[in-house]
Amino acid sequence: MRYGIQGKHIVLGVSGGIAAYKSAELLRLMVKQEALVRVMMTENAGRFVGPMTFEALSNQRVCQTLFESSDEAAVQHIYWAQEADAVVIAPATANIIGKVAGGIADDALSTFMLAVTCPVLICPAMNTHMYENPAVQRNLETLKTYGHAILTPEAGELACGTTGPGRLPDPPFILDTLRTLLTPKDFTGRNVLVTAGPTREALDPVRFITNPSTGKMGYAIARAAAMRGARVTLVSGPTTLAPPHDVTPIRVTNAAEMADAVLALMDDQHVIIKTAAVSDFRPAHISDLKVKKQEAQLDLRLERTQDILKTVGERKKKEQFLVGFAAETHDLDTYATRKLETKHLDMIVGNLVNTPDSGFSADTNRAVFYFRDGTREAVDVMPKADMGHVLLDRIAVRLQRETASLDK
Repeated sequence: MRYGIQGKHIVLGVSGGIAAYKSAELLRLMVKQEALVRVMMTENAGRFVGPMTFEALSNQRVCQTLFESSDEAAVQHIYWAQEADAVVIAPATANIIGKVAGGIADDALSTFMLAVTCPVLICPAMNTHMYENPAVQRNLETLKTYGHAILTPEAGELACGTTGPGRLPDPPFILDTLRTLLTPKDFTGRNVLVTAGPTREALDPVRFITNPSTGKMGYAIARAAAMRGARVTLVSGPTTLAPPHDVTPIRVTNAAEMADAVLALMDDQHVIIKTAAVSDFRPAHISDLKVKKQEAQLDLRLERTQDILKTVGERKKKEQFLVGFAAETHDLDTYATRKLETKHLDMIVGNLVNTPDSGFSADTNRAVFYFRDGTREAVDVMPKADMGHVLLDRIAVRLQRETASLDK
């Protein structure tokens, strides 16, 4: 799993704030993703959450002091720093922020930080007035100059009763930020447009035609592209999913609205990935009033919606890369390759949606990648988040080839 934290050596630093209880959940999530996590605590952190909690969750001994009885205790901070792929300090109090910014080394965690050379994520959490204090803000700016990533705290009601910025974000968000920090930024400077989800075509004010698409695959691709440095716009039909972090969302309902949004944005894009399950038909007439079921018979006349993918394929520039999706129930090779050709695509992702591990609502997908040059690649079942990265890997290779070709 190239773009996760599986197998990564992570050091979780915990300092003495009330938000230390969230660190235990963050540790649990990292271990669940098979990261190798060690915990280093300040003495004050142990007053909020005991070291045995972290030892049980990590199955590793917790370091609180450099002066333990074991022979290697005095230098273990050096070993940990050398092995670490990333360090997360959560929560980071004003005290530890000041120490790291000033190069003070008077406990295990601050001493360890002087030896760290890997990426560092600092997660401030404290009283609002403390966070806004000029000294703390100056120290945070200093940490940025060191190359450390600073996670902005959330605003809200704090444990002390103050309302404002200073609350530690929830552990899943911290973990997502860490994964982004460790992801190569090979799409930096590129604009990526992703469409996702279903569309709804109204019959009357309370009924519509739609399909089972959940948007999970498109949202996963948008998140992966943002993690890799792209400027991502996500045009989404109705879903229950929250827009990924660092992605510009545009909400639409029907095929016409999606067409308007995509065609207005396409000229500025380097990569366009059309995962949305757009309705092929819409009612020819939309009733202004609810159609009552007492009516003996309802004849529903349909008309074609605009073929957005084909329109984009016809209008795209030579240097743009266009990806379509083919969700089929049978004859995948036939339908996918035909769609690749007739809609002028650079690549199409084909998958059979009538299997449990690659259906619309599944969290996993298996697919076949078909390319304009006639090559194809079968991709075995994997989480959709990973599939998004694999897709971007293949796009990145072909973008490099085409850039080199245009430069000749």
